[in-house]
Amino acid sequence: MELFYSDDIDFSCCRLDAEESAHCVRVLRHRVGDTIHVIDGEGTLLTCRLTDDNPRGAEAAILERQAHWGAHPYRLTVGCCPTKNNDRFEWFVEKATEVGIDRIVPLIGEHSERKVYKPERARRIALSATKQSLKARIPEIAEPVSVKEFIAGETPGQAGGAVMPGPDRASLRLIAYCFEDAEHPRTSIKEALSSFQGTDVTVLIGPEGDFSPQEAALALRCGYIPVHLGPSRLRTETAALTAVQAVYLAFLP
Repeated sequence: MELFYSDDIDFSCCRLDAEESAHCVRVLRHRVGDTIHVIDGEGTLLTCRLTDDNPRGAEAAILERQAHWGAHPYRLTVGCCPTKNNDRFEWFVEKATEVGIDRIVPLIGEHSERKVYKPERARRIALSATKQSLKARIPEIAEPVSVKEFIAGETPGQAGGAVMPGPDRASLRLIAYCFEDAEHPRTSIKEALSSFQGTDVTVLIGPEGDFSPQEAALALRCGYIPVHLGPSRLRTETAALTAVQAVYLAFLP
């Protein structure tokens, strides 16, 4: 199935931008009367009939709408520190989108080698991966934020007063780090997910130098559960994708 994306949709018609129109008309040679499939990026698949095959601005009449097309039964946010090599982080964005993710937040940690990150290219990669993997919802690629700001912003109430989430809570917050903490022993991400009954999961993945002890301590105070991803030493982008796959597999019927 070929998918096109449009953010210019009304009740009966959708319009493709110049890039999508050129791909539809010039590359794939669709003509007026052809049936095409368009996603709105918000989870809806549109079955359409091409009414204008202008390669700079194609238009199509909407025949059918399918909500939640290609959706997964969970909501996953991964806060991950971008790698020094930008290609590796973009690889993670692509593969995580293919597997199933809702939100990727680039984090700037105290140990991050990359202190500046521009998400525009990652957003284009996420769009392409969404279409390739037959999904209708494009994951959000958020603006970069510091690890501590993210933890505080994602936690209800004040940063120091959250209650540790239990298996019957609607949301699960996990932080994967490398160092051992006798006071807060890590569990495997598989075990943490196996006892969770909700659908909203957040996972934090640190930079090449791991989270700082202060960042990890703040996360624990805010209700994050410390987890490990197995005995192998993983690169940042591999660890982040492993976490995405663990959530995906945990929710398989």
